[in-house]
Formats: sequence, C-alpha cells, structure tokens
Amino acid sequence: MNFSYNVRIIALSVTISLGAIAQATTAKAAETETLLVAGGCFWCVESDFESVKGVKEVISGFAGGTVKNPTYKQVTAGGTGHYEAAQIQFDPAVVSLDQLLSMYFRSVDPTDAGGQFCDRGDSYRTAIFAKDAVQKAAATQAKAQAQAALGQTIVTPVLGKTTFYPADAYHQDYYKSSERLAFSSVGLAVKKSVAYKRYRDGCGRDQRVKQLWGSAAPFTH
Repeated sequence: MNFSYNVRIIALSVTISLGAIAQATTAKAAETETLLVAGGCFWCVESDFESVKGVKEVISGFAGGTVKNPTYKQVTAGGTGHYEAAQIQFDPAVVSLDQLLSMYFRSVDPTDAGGQFCDRGDSYRTAIFAKDAVQKAAATQAKAQAQAALGQTIVTPVLGKTTFYPADAYHQDYYKSSERLAFSSVGLAVKKSVAYKRYRDGCGRDQRVKQLWGSAAPFTH
C-alpha cells in the first residue's frame, strides 16, 4: 500500500513539474517577438540593433526572394530576388515594435531605391517584412511619420510575410568577432571586428545617416 501511494505521489510530482516547464517555455516564447527588416549590409543592422535594450538577438540572413536556402554568393550576385535582411528578436515588455520601427527608419537612407550607401544593387535595398496585419499597420504608420519628419519621399516598401533564411555562421556577429581573416579588402590578418569597422567607416553609412537624420539618428558613431 505504501509502495502504491509513493508511486502515485511520484507520478503527480512529475506531472506538476512537466506542467511547470511547459508554462515556463510558453511564457518565455510569449516574451519574444520578431521583426524582419532589410537595411543594407546585415552586419550593420545586426550591430545597431543588438545595442538596443530589450533586443535579445539579431540574426543576419536573406528574405524576399524565390530561391530556397540561398547562399551569400548567390544573393549578392543578383537574380534570386533576396534582400540582405535581419531578424530582430525582442522583448515587447522592454522595447516596443513602434520604437524599433522608428529606430529602423532613422538608421538607414530610406530615400535610396538602389541600395544603401556604398553597397549597390537589389540585395542591399531597404524593406520591412510585416508578418501580420498588426505589424503592417505599425510599419505603415512609422513610414508616414518618418516621411513627415524627414520631409522627403521614403521609398522603403512595407512588404508581406516571407521566409527568412539565416546566413551561414561566418556572417553572424561579424561586427564583434575576434576571428582573424587571412585576407580582406581592408587589410591582411585583421579581426572581423576591425574589418567591419573599417568597412562601415569607408562605406559612409554613419555619415549619410547623420546627414539625413541629424540628432534623431540612434546609432551614428
């Protein structure tokens, strides 16, 4: 009788524990939202938004094209229809969708339809990929507000939900990586973080954003 009782107690404890784990997992998932944007070089978008309080992670990748699981080489060569994109994972209790969208417009040149800064071509265009009606409405409103604040026509489209393909590990966290490159266009045997900074400075991203947005630009150095 005692053995049967103990078995029931153990079974009940296991059930309660599993329920608690499931609730915790659900709660954690509920605390994370995603926003998918294209803002030119995805290393730069990742660097910018991972500095925002409430953003948990930014993943560099590709979106909006017709080829499944595209490579970086395929996308930058053109013809796949993909944008370099960044999936921003954030806690809406800390930073809101509206705040992120406002920062997004003020971190790019939304008047440029041919690319961003020194990076030219379709894969470097800006765009917001709204995953639902709520995001579409918020993005459309943010675009109108940014256009009114800038006083120029914003060409960044608000597009619909699309498949996001993460880029390979080489491109993730590039801006802060201590991995050394054997060769790069900005020097020999330099860390990725150093190569990134030299690229960003040389590309004129911060200079152009600051020219457009002035003190409203959230990420200019």
